[in-house]
Amino acid sequence: MGGVPTLPWQNARMDRIQAVNRERISWCCAEQGMEPEVLAGVLDMSADRWTAFWSGEAGLTFNQLRKVAEHFGRGVLFFLELGPAVAERVHTPQFRTLAQQKPELSQRLRLLIERVERQRALFLSLREDLDDALWAPFQAPALPTGNVAAAAKAARAWLALSEDKNDFESYRKAVEAKGILVFRTNGYNGPWQIAKESPVAGFALFDEQCPVIVVKKMATDAPQVFTLMHELAHVLLHQTSWIDDEADLSSTQGREQEANLFAGLVLVPDHFLTSIHDAERPAEVSEFNEWLKPQCKAWGVSTEVILRRLLAVGRLPQTTYQAYRAWSLATGKNMKDEGGTRMYRHREPKHIFGDRYVRTVLNSLSARRITLSKASGYLDGLKIADVHELERHYAGA
Repeated sequence: MGGVPTLPWQNARMDRIQAVNRERISWCCAEQGMEPEVLAGVLDMSADRWTAFWSGEAGLTFNQLRKVAEHFGRGVLFFLELGPAVAERVHTPQFRTLAQQKPELSQRLRLLIERVERQRALFLSLREDLDDALWAPFQAPALPTGNVAAAAKAARAWLALSEDKNDFESYRKAVEAKGILVFRTNGYNGPWQIAKESPVAGFALFDEQCPVIVVKKMATDAPQVFTLMHELAHVLLHQTSWIDDEADLSSTQGREQEANLFAGLVLVPDHFLTSIHDAERPAEVSEFNEWLKPQCKAWGVSTEVILRRLLAVGRLPQTTYQAYRAWSLATGKNMKDEGGTRMYRHREPKHIFGDRYVRTVLNSLSARRITLSKASGYLDGLKIADVHELERHYAGA
């Protein structure tokens, strides 16, 4: 009888894969800062079985190999290929830039960065197939050099921001219109979440054709808006990939200081400050949020961003700003993560990947460039019914 043919790397009797590249497993373990023996627990293997595998006396079942691949965020074939893993081939220059900047990056965050890069590659592939003349790739504006204030003013004009009212989605739309993808992570646990305990607030992956900015989901829009513009500064001013902790968003040194100044000036240009009257400033810093509530709502920023701008133009004492910051941190303002909800599962891809990415996938599906199954995969694994619901959502928008 014919049966299923035995693959070259399988042991027919034991149904175990013998040609597992242990050197690559060791390389992945080193990247994650873990000893290979820890994988025995991941695979639910006894110490003796693990020793037999690691010494080459035994192989792995396909399910065990799949677990190894999933643990490290790799494909199964990565561990079946011959030869050592070479960082320059495995990781993009953007990934290596972030890893060098913060060597202590968790494995979970490393996997997120690589996942973002894959989504960008999918997006560019779909755009190329669509041949959409209405979409233009990213072209960095010619901003003044050596003058952050002038660069911020030019960037605000380049983005064509509204003078009346803005929020995270309007800022996101303006940035996306310039060929930059803006992803926002989920608040609930999953592959698109920056862990709640992580201090990382966001990162930028620079690319001459299509940069990506990733913003951590927070309890309110205002801190997300500032992170977005901070990362945009790294893209436009520094033209490099960058990753930021929450502490970097208040730094007064180097490129972080430039990015913070740029973000503040883009969001709150000098002429906005004329609507704030110093004589009305409360004596108690605990009342500042209510005092500046109209401006915060109109500009989509936090009280602290406005206070920084007032401080920068000499309209607020340093001691008063520090007192507000201490009060704000003590009460947890703008620093609390949100759990999120899955009530409207079909809309989640739009929240995560942004309007431009989702429209590209749906347009590709409509043009029959991709199958419904692929569209589901590109949209965070939406169920087929949810893909159709998302189509209806966009049709009625």
